[in-house]
Amino acid sequence: MAAAPSAVMAMAQQMAQQQQLQQPQQPQQPPPAGAGAGALAPGGDFKAQLNMPPVDTRHKTEDVTATKGNEFEDYFLKRELLMGIYEKGFERPSPIQEESIPIALTGRDILARAKNGTGKTAAFCIPCIEKIDTAKENVQALVLVPTRELALQTAQVCKELGKHLELQVMVTTGGTSLKDDIMRLYNTVHLIVATPGRILDLADKGVAKLGECKMFCLDEADKLLSPEFSDTLGRLMAHLPNDRQVLCYSATFPVTVREFKDKFLRKPYIINLMDNLTLKGVTQYYAYVDERQKISCLHTLFSKLQVNQSIIFANSTNRVELLARKVTELGYSCFFIHAKMPQHHRNRVFQDFRSGKCRNLVSSDLFTRGIDIQAVNVVINFDFPKNSETYLHRVGRSGRFGHLGLAVNLITYDDRYNLYKTEQELGTEILPIPPEIDPALYTK
Repeated sequence: MAAAPSAVMAMAQQMAQQQQLQQPQQPQQPPPAGAGAGALAPGGDFKAQLNMPPVDTRHKTEDVTATKGNEFEDYFLKRELLMGIYEKGFERPSPIQEESIPIALTGRDILARAKNGTGKTAAFCIPCIEKIDTAKENVQALVLVPTRELALQTAQVCKELGKHLELQVMVTTGGTSLKDDIMRLYNTVHLIVATPGRILDLADKGVAKLGECKMFCLDEADKLLSPEFSDTLGRLMAHLPNDRQVLCYSATFPVTVREFKDKFLRKPYIINLMDNLTLKGVTQYYAYVDERQKISCLHTLFSKLQVNQSIIFANSTNRVELLARKVTELGYSCFFIHAKMPQHHRNRVFQDFRSGKCRNLVSSDLFTRGIDIQAVNVVINFDFPKNSETYLHRVGRSGRFGHLGLAVNLITYDDRYNLYKTEQELGTEILPIPPEIDPALYTK
């Protein structure tokens, strides 16, 4: 008589279990490298399992190497945040990060002064992201910047650092769709990167709810607190809670910053890493020329210099476009950017230049603030700036994060006094350009 189907099934299962017990257990295989937060094995060297970029072997100056020897792990950051930090290519904290991160994590207000290109953005982004609770749906941090391009760049840094944390980052600036921003704020947003006018508009409309936003960061604080933005800043502060933490970062601190500190900051921790103003790795020269000789001089520079990428500054939007046309006629690839261009066009130029699709960019002073493009090793002031502060920010586009760079200034008879004044105010020396420039000064 044949066995019932249920009995046969029971016998088969019993035999399979006995075979499993008799088989030797295979050792557990480690998760593949870069498999994500959930796949990382506990303990051990978690960095070995990350998808990190190649180590940067270029020469670095004391602006970023004169550290106390701290590691990012020393700050007891979330494992997922550390993963984002290392996969971004950050190896160790720079001096401004060493000074800022532990203090910011305690909740204290900070007023920090450090050179361009020394890691200020990560100095406030890292503690912001660490203190955000992604289980909550409200806005918990606001980063304010003066230009749209810097907003896009800073938001991208935040997204990359927080990519393992389900961090929701929003960027909002003027010149883009207000309707799209309003729709985005109906969904979860933890961190907003914004320009002043747009975020104030959203806050006044009751769409950007900042009542529980406990962290407020000002990047390029000297620009944000200039008369151009001061009224907007005062109104924006009224939307933030009384127990907010304020972090201010800049390379220069004029009187307006001190006034803001006295009014809105509570016993701020002062950081000043500006023993001198200009970056140690940037070699500065001037060439004395007539106005009509400038294009010829520029052509000579391009033919002699080893340019990785260059930014060429002019003092007006009209001169930017005319100069870009002349550079193209000389046979060199060239983009241009200025504030009167449509925003979508500016965004495209910024992203294409950043990704290396063009070697040279002609710009107005729109591009002097905070823009971090590591490949730029040459800055040329086709028109010398009117003040030393603008000069400082322009030449800071090369020599980023302790690397070497070159700044060449085309000086006319009318620029003589501004050149002298800039040297005096910045405590630096701008030398006459030699017949040959050693490539080791700006290409190592």
